Amino acid sequence: PSGGASSSALHVARTVCRRAERCVVPLVTAGEVDSGVQVYLNRLSDYFFVAARVASKFENKPEVVYRKARPSKAT
Repeated sequence: PSGGASSSALHVARTVCRRAERCVVPLVTAGEVDSGVQVYLNRLSDYFFVAARVASKFENKPEVVYRKARPSKAT
């Protein structure tokens, strides 16, 4: 993660939250956990993403934007 220490910590929190969300999906599917838990974790990870962007801007730290490499054309 880029954008400074605060932004990086928030991005790490987001990835942990996303991992928890993936772990909850089978529990929701099996009916063992209310679907609201999955929705909550999804919104929480969205919040961490936005908070990381705001922290980066607040600290005047540049963010590195990932761009997928274009596939080369076969000749």
